[in-house]
Amino acid sequence: MRRGTTRRPGWWAVGRGTTALLTIAGSILIGGLAAWGAEPPAAEGQAAGLRVATFDVDATPPVGVQMAYGPALRAADLTLRCRGIVLTGAGQPIVLCAVDWIGIGNAAHDAFRAGLAKAAGTVPERVAVHALHQHDAPHADFTAEKILADLGVKTFPRFDGTFARDVIARTAAEITAALPRARPVTHAGFGRAEVAGIASNRRLIGPDGKLRAWRASATRDPALRAEPDGTIDPFVQALVLFDGTTPLVVLTTYATHPMSYYRTGVPGPDFPGIARFLRTQDLPSALHVHFTGAAGNIAAGKYNDGAQANRVILATRLAAGMRQAYEAAEADRRPLAAAEVGFAAVPVKLAARADLDRDALERSVRDTADRGTFAAADTLAFLERARQGHEIPVTCLSIGGTRMLHLPGELFIEYQLAAQKLRPDLHVMLAAYGDYGPGYIGTATAYGEGGYEVLPTSSFVGPEAEAPLLAAIRTLLEVKE
Repeated sequence: MRRGTTRRPGWWAVGRGTTALLTIAGSILIGGLAAWGAEPPAAEGQAAGLRVATFDVDATPPVGVQMAYGPALRAADLTLRCRGIVLTGAGQPIVLCAVDWIGIGNAAHDAFRAGLAKAAGTVPERVAVHALHQHDAPHADFTAEKILADLGVKTFPRFDGTFARDVIARTAAEITAALPRARPVTHAGFGRAEVAGIASNRRLIGPDGKLRAWRASATRDPALRAEPDGTIDPFVQALVLFDGTTPLVVLTTYATHPMSYYRTGVPGPDFPGIARFLRTQDLPSALHVHFTGAAGNIAAGKYNDGAQANRVILATRLAAGMRQAYEAAEADRRPLAAAEVGFAAVPVKLAARADLDRDALERSVRDTADRGTFAAADTLAFLERARQGHEIPVTCLSIGGTRMLHLPGELFIEYQLAAQKLRPDLHVMLAAYGDYGPGYIGTATAYGEGGYEVLPTSSFVGPEAEAPLLAAIRTLLEVKE
């Protein structure tokens, strides 16, 4: 474990123009928080006091089912999971769900939230669903599926939603079965630990303010691996729910792309899934639910030259950090009352970037074979949703002095660091890769720097996305002007 890390100064740091850039902008209003985040009465028949039900469903695609970059060729050695919690006793139930898939976007994200909400006896606005973003895994997008069907295009098999709908149905059934077994939640604790040797910034910016080099999840060039970590959040964070002294649920977040190597044809949860498995063996009384943080520009490239042995090395480093974060949370264990638990949501409209051409995208879909995530069908799906005025919920779970933000897309790390700076008096966690529809979401500055993440083939929003997202974060964290 490492103490301290150097971070490149920027708009997420205190000062240097922070106030102006963090001013609430766009159409996000405090009234939206009241409409989406108000605590309705508890559901009839709900047991008094805080309780938590857990669910854990196999989300591994069978052989032959298409994943993000090709079909599953053989059975998985370690299965993909769709797991999470239902928290009751603080208004309508709250559902958190993490899925070992590359992404769940647009209408598929809506369907997941709606299906789980119905099973839990709540509303979709109180459901947060996230992918972890492993690449040997499925990609769900029912909007793209419908567009392709309307165009008569059958060359994008990864958008066949049959398996995703099966996972939604099985997860809903598991939630229904789990609710009667819900356990009392009497205490909660927060902890964090610094992890060395995993996260590094992918984007190396030159003195002219432009991208000069780029590190992938596996970087073979030793000169690039020798570069500093860059701007990262080195901490794994843990929020633990207890029944007395017994841990029931461990929620963890860590910001990095979760790949060591991929395109193997074998479904797998990569090193975060292995780390989670190790923690499950170490602490079997609790369900371990891991979320990927704002990792759009973060990967393990500095510490991974592509050797397959690095997968286990990265996993054991992350597992060690998870354990230390849990131990800190256990030491922080304190009584938790229902009045200290809440869930709020702000609807955010993210405009499609101005340089997207619908006719050109449709031609590309018809004429070009699917290359995997991302391709023209992904772009077209978000463009359609944006033109319909769709609002993406940005949400926040409050438990005592901890806030867990839930945001869409492949968010850049600067959003996570900004959220933490806004409320240094709170423990602020962030889970990204919610609605995957927008693709990458860079900072406003990043779009002028260039690079893969901000190209129109990777990011379907533009620099204008920064203001409404920061505004929503400020609202949810109740930042006083």
